[in-house]
Amino acid sequence: MTKPAYSDMAKSGDLRTGLPADDPAIRGALAFLEALLGQADCSDVGVRLWDGTMWPDHNPRQVVLELKHPYSLNAMFREGTELALAEAYLFDDFDIVGDVERVFTLGSSLARTTAGWRKKLSAARLLRGMPDPPKHSQARRGPAHLNGKQHSIDRDRAAVAYHYNVSNEFYRLWLDRNMVYSCAYFHTPDQNIDTAQQQKLDYICRKLRLRPGQRLLDIGCGWGGLAIHAARHYGVEVTGITLSQPQADWAAARILEANLADRVKVLVRDYREIKPEQSQLFDALVSVGMFEHVGQANHQLYFAHALELLKPGGVFLNHAIARRTNDLAVEGPSFTNTYVFPDGELAPIGTATNAAEEAGFDVRDVESLREHYALTLRHWVRRLEASHNNALQFVDEPTYRVWRLYMAGAAYNFATWAVNVYQSLLVKPDRLGRSGLPLTREDWYASNASQADRSV
Repeated sequence: MTKPAYSDMAKSGDLRTGLPADDPAIRGALAFLEALLGQADCSDVGVRLWDGTMWPDHNPRQVVLELKHPYSLNAMFREGTELALAEAYLFDDFDIVGDVERVFTLGSSLARTTAGWRKKLSAARLLRGMPDPPKHSQARRGPAHLNGKQHSIDRDRAAVAYHYNVSNEFYRLWLDRNMVYSCAYFHTPDQNIDTAQQQKLDYICRKLRLRPGQRLLDIGCGWGGLAIHAARHYGVEVTGITLSQPQADWAAARILEANLADRVKVLVRDYREIKPEQSQLFDALVSVGMFEHVGQANHQLYFAHALELLKPGGVFLNHAIARRTNDLAVEGPSFTNTYVFPDGELAPIGTATNAAEEAGFDVRDVESLREHYALTLRHWVRRLEASHNNALQFVDEPTYRVWRLYMAGAAYNFATWAVNVYQSLLVKPDRLGRSGLPLTREDWYASNASQADRSV
């Protein structure tokens, strides 16, 4: 038997939903939801209208979209863009109650079931009779507005400030104790975020095979977690660089607290501003979560400059998110480049390693940590949600929602292989082509090499 459409049930009222027969906004909303989502997989996601009416039924769901107003659906779908849908959430035209990552499962199902233009047009027509949304009031942070040439030093500084200068205390609420804002490294899925991030820092140091007395450059050092770990546990001299003054200030305070000022310094510098000096070349370079800000047009410049900063036999670990080869780069305004990472660019891993090799690097190892990033992001989302009230001491509600939505969506994308993250180990061979590296990776995994359980 064919299920009756909600619009038909609305004509006489429906006892199961408590649908009022004389409310055209309710009838229109349910008709739209049925037209757009009726064939999608809604087993995990339900919708609650502003009067309490539920769609598709009253069965419990892992996540519920709460429409706040009769004009909510218009705000969400009329423009037909990802950005408009995200802004409707940011400005509370609807809320997401429950497991926010599940919403992206519905989004993927919706993309499959509405592939035909006829169905999209049919659903769009149902919005015509629904109330128009008012203009949103501006959030404290607002969308990014960058000026100047893309990926110039000044514009990159502004892009970094937009994302990272929000509030150190805001990040402190949901990052680990070392304030590491990149993919952690889990030995088991049930490890906590502090342990997993400590393991990641140590894993990077072991991949670089750091030894006392060596010089390390940390490109995009963030709040200094890796720089401090490398100096404390491996005896190296570290220079960290960031474009965020608040990050540098936080790192400087932690360096003093750890009594490492003689071995660690953090500078507010662009990587292009670090000049190679023959007597001051580095034994190792590391870049974790910074490559996404470089821009594909600058990849060769980035790797060529890194090569110049290294001694022969020096190693460079480049840790970066990558899109799949067959996926096109996003064009036009999106939620991510408008509210999260302006000017951020993801490239396929092959594009990055090709640029490194063309610059003169020997590509020695490439490892995917995709599942690790999904686990990391889920920790961050849970910790952020648990700190919602505290977060509002440092940011406004739309900014809180930016991070909740962005990190939940990223967790879904890593879990489903929509994006990936790789650590690439590169070496600068000497003039005879010798790498100086051991024949195996055994030392990376030797149990007596791990420093991860030491207190910081």
